[in-house]
Amino acid sequence: MTTASLTAARQAKQDEFYTSLRDIALELEHYQDHFKNKVVYCNCDDPRASNFFRYFAANFERLSIKKVIATCYGGGNVDQFGRGRSDQAVYLEYTGGGLDKSAPAPGPVAVKTLAGDGDFRSDECIKLLLQADIVVTNPPFSLFREYVAQLVEYKKQFLIIGNMNAVTYKEIFSLFQHNQMWYGPSIRSGDREFRVPDDYPLTAASTRVDSEGNRYVRVKGVRWFTNLDYLSRHEELDLKMTYSPEAYPKYANFDAINVNKTMHIPADYAGLMGVPISFLDKHNPDQFEILGSSKTLGQPISKIAEKGTYQQGGPRFYLPNGDGTYRRMYDRIVIRNRKLA
Repeated sequence: MTTASLTAARQAKQDEFYTSLRDIALELEHYQDHFKNKVVYCNCDDPRASNFFRYFAANFERLSIKKVIATCYGGGNVDQFGRGRSDQAVYLEYTGGGLDKSAPAPGPVAVKTLAGDGDFRSDECIKLLLQADIVVTNPPFSLFREYVAQLVEYKKQFLIIGNMNAVTYKEIFSLFQHNQMWYGPSIRSGDREFRVPDDYPLTAASTRVDSEGNRYVRVKGVRWFTNLDYLSRHEELDLKMTYSPEAYPKYANFDAINVNKTMHIPADYAGLMGVPISFLDKHNPDQFEILGSSKTLGQPISKIAEKGTYQQGGPRFYLPNGDGTYRRMYDRIVIRNRKLA
C-alpha cells in the first residue's frame, strides 16, 4: 500500500485493518511471562470477529490470564473511527471455559451490549480500561496519538499495532526517547496483510479476495509498539568501526557526528552521534541513550549559512559539502554510548 493510499485511508477514517492470527501469535510469543494473572483488554475488537480475542481465548490457560475483555465500536457514525460496524457496540468479559481452546473461530459468542457506542474514549470503556493490566489491539491509525495518550494517562501496559511513521510524531518520539515505548521484535521491515471490511475499496497496489470473499490489503511500514520488555531488546549491538573525523563529519548546525548506518556506529566515540531512525530497531537502552532528534535539536541553518547555499525545508541537520554549500540530511536520532560516558 503506497504512502498516498495510506494517507487517503486515514483521511477517510478507513482504519479497519483486521490483524491475522499468525502475526498476533508471532509477536505474543515474546511476552508470555507478562500475562500471568493479568486482565487483558482488547478495546478495538468485536469478540465475534477479532483474532486478538481468538488468540487470548485459545491461550487463556497457557498464559495463566485472569480475564480478557473485548469491546468494539458500533453506531451510526461509522466514519468516526473503525473496528466493527455492528449497529450496536458489544463487549465480552471472558474468564475461561466455554470456547474451543484449539482457537475459537470468529462467530457467535455470548456477547453483551454496551450502553454507548463503544468508543475507547467513552466513560463506559474507560471504566473497563481501569480494570485492565495490559491492552492489546490494533487501534485506528487515524487516532493513534490520542489512543496512546490515553494509555499513558492511565499508566497501562500495552502491545498495539501502528504505522512506523508514528515515531516521527513528537508525542510518540518522546516516549521512545524516555524509554516508555519501543518497537516489538516480530516485524522489522516489509509489509503485512490485513483483512478489511467488505465495503473497503481495493485500490491499493497489493490486494486480494479469497475463495470465501474475504478482502485483504497489504500495508507497508506497520510495526508493533509496546512498553512490555523482552529479552532480545537488551542484546548489545556489536560495534566494529573506529572513529575518524574524515569518516564521521560533524553537522554544521549541531555538535554531533553523522553516522549513515546503524552498523557504522563507532565503538570508540563518546560524544553525540546522529543516526538514522532505523536505529530504533537495534536500540538497547542499556548501551545507548537517546537525547533527541534533528527535528528539535538542530539550530536553524539560516542562522549559519547564506541563502542559496542550502536546501530549504523543515528542521534537519546539515552537512558541509566543503565548497560553501550544505546538504540537508534525512531525519536523525541523536544518541550517546552509555558505555563510554
